[in-house]
Amino acid sequence: MSGDPFGGMFGDIFSLLGQQGPDAWFTTAAQLALNIARGADGDPNPLPIERQRLEELAPLVARHVNALFEVSQEPTISVVNRSSLTLAALNQWRPLMEPLVATTTNLGQDLDVESNPMMAQIAAAIGPLFTGFQMGSVAGHFSERAWSLAALPLPRNNDERLLVVNNLSAFSEAWSLERDEVYIFALAQEFVASIVLSQPGTGDALRALLIDTVHESTRAQGDLMNRLQSMIQPEDLANFMNNPEALLDGIEMPEETDATRAINAAASVLLAFFDAAAHQVTRTILGPRPVLVEAYARHRRSDARGEDSAAALFGISTQGPHHDAAARFVTSMDERHTLRVFDALLRVDGLPSATELDDPDAWYERVTNSPLA
Repeated sequence: MSGDPFGGMFGDIFSLLGQQGPDAWFTTAAQLALNIARGADGDPNPLPIERQRLEELAPLVARHVNALFEVSQEPTISVVNRSSLTLAALNQWRPLMEPLVATTTNLGQDLDVESNPMMAQIAAAIGPLFTGFQMGSVAGHFSERAWSLAALPLPRNNDERLLVVNNLSAFSEAWSLERDEVYIFALAQEFVASIVLSQPGTGDALRALLIDTVHESTRAQGDLMNRLQSMIQPEDLANFMNNPEALLDGIEMPEETDATRAINAAASVLLAFFDAAAHQVTRTILGPRPVLVEAYARHRRSDARGEDSAAALFGISTQGPHHDAAARFVTSMDERHTLRVFDALLRVDGLPSATELDDPDAWYERVTNSPLA
């Protein structure tokens, strides 16, 4: 008889996991995400009157956004609940996460499997599922507060636009704001983000930056697998089962690197531009809205765990001094050249570098003299 009473059990579990197919990680992510998104209130559908008002305002907002970019996009908008935004986020993020899933499947190749053969099965089965758990958790919590996909500046595979009206209503009530000003601002922000992030050139540029940050996330996954390898011993297994959170003790995200500086420079300027353009459209339609400006700034910087965690999944930080630098970057360009200068963001070479984040004039000279301009 084997001296390891757990060996057969784990073998059966991993055999079952291995039969679930290559998409098991995504199925796991979707199930977990939807369970979180439904929340304590069951995630009610938008009220018809609120859906109708957003749909009435959409054509007006779209005309102003189209004029900014000199484009012609249809003023369509889908008014949804948290679950629908969660599923949309998962489908948009899936292509960005698949390289990480493929890498975690092979993590066992770098581990000391000769001393613990069970680790080969653990790495092959748990690696992708662990990524699914991460992605599902952050997608579910992302929709708790997020108004739309514009909260994260990630490339999109279509120009679908969704707004979580119940989250908009909660924000307007919390800050005693008029519904229409919040609706117009959110519509403008999502229309702008949809135009920029669905552009093939912009998407390719962002994907190139994300490749490096995903590789860094993979190294963190490897740390987890090495930690798990050291814990899966007969004498330690009971403690692990009683305290699985111990797996995360001492595991830290990588410090700032050239890759994270590059993606943070691009992401922070994109977010700052989306916000500035949305405020400009709102001001043009309704006049100055200083309370909205202040309320939204505080909203983005306080209790934003869902958006922060979702961004961190891709190596992006939604907090920090680079966001102050990005706000100055956008304000400087707006004052000197108007927001029209940011039509450069529609091109593959339009994203600012980490160096240009602190030197907006250098970015302006580069993009205006580009052969693609």
